[in-house]
Amino acid sequence: MSGVVVTGWSALTSAGVGVDALAKRLELAEAGQVQKGQEIGDLYEEPLPAANGHFLPSFSPREHLGRKGTSTYDRATGLAVVCCQEALREAGVTLDDEVRPRIGVVLGTSLGSFKSTSDYTRETLVQEKPYLVNPMLFPNTVMNCAAGQVAIRFGLRGVNTTIAGGTLGFLNALRYAGNAIDRGHVDVVVAGAVEEFTPHRAWSTHLTGATEVVAAGEAAGMFVLAKEDTPEWAGTRQRAGVLAVATAYGPGGGDAAETALAGCVHRVLAKAGADPSEVSTVYTGEADDGDRREYGPIVRALGHRPERVMVKRLFGECDAASGAVALGVLLAEERDARPDGLCLLTARGADGAVGAAIVRRYADGGPDRG
Repeated sequence: MSGVVVTGWSALTSAGVGVDALAKRLELAEAGQVQKGQEIGDLYEEPLPAANGHFLPSFSPREHLGRKGTSTYDRATGLAVVCCQEALREAGVTLDDEVRPRIGVVLGTSLGSFKSTSDYTRETLVQEKPYLVNPMLFPNTVMNCAAGQVAIRFGLRGVNTTIAGGTLGFLNALRYAGNAIDRGHVDVVVAGAVEEFTPHRAWSTHLTGATEVVAAGEAAGMFVLAKEDTPEWAGTRQRAGVLAVATAYGPGGGDAAETALAGCVHRVLAKAGADPSEVSTVYTGEADDGDRREYGPIVRALGHRPERVMVKRLFGECDAASGAVALGVLLAEERDARPDGLCLLTARGADGAVGAAIVRRYADGGPDRG
């Protein structure tokens, strides 16, 4: 993919809805006032593996979207649709019948809504014969439900793709979106990732050991992507440039994955025409201070030790959405704290999948395109 620019974005996290809520959480973190997850309380009746989690309290899609069309949304779909609305609004995208066919949606996830799939399957087994489950809920069982509902809600008729990439879900979505724009399939892509907090996902992340250091979390992050010369209707500001994305696989994990991750870093630098010394900050998918999984290979690839930001410490284990939250943090941080320059986003899965993206943040929201 060639480079694309971010003209607008939004995130829904345990901090709240939108850019301002995320920025406020970062201010509290800077002051040392961040909690390690909220008490789950009576959010769900089912037993959970931990008393705390990083979730969006009192979230209701209806409050943001109105009553019409939201009654069948599961939690993941509601998060994605509300986040897309906020991102399009933040970018200032003008939606009309002329531009809607030129806007696509690409969404990363682990498997969609685990809760919807599991609950619907259970209903087919426990209901009295002939097992009359609600057919209106069937669309929620497929992983592309959220992306489809985003397109339906806003009339976006460009490419519509969901990528089940686990930890690499967001990086895969970025690369796919950039390729779709490069090839002229669309002018703009709303790209992001979503994961919900439910008992089903909390237990799955717990049993795989993903929450040994941080609690399970939920998030949605959506970014309006376009070429630099895209018409003004796509947004009048350039918030950042996503210069290159690379993914790879190190069979068996371990040393092979570390080598593969270092290779990804070398490739994105080469594609971006950047020098390793220009990278000032790396946003990793790690949650502890160990150097081996991601930071160590990055340091060896760059030849120096950039500042490391571990987003999961603030927002929990959000799986596919962790990368989207990381890019949101990159964009939301105070300019004095993170000066303009090149940043890396990295991810590494338990199976040996690895990836990296190189991003250039622009001062004060970037150059005016109006």
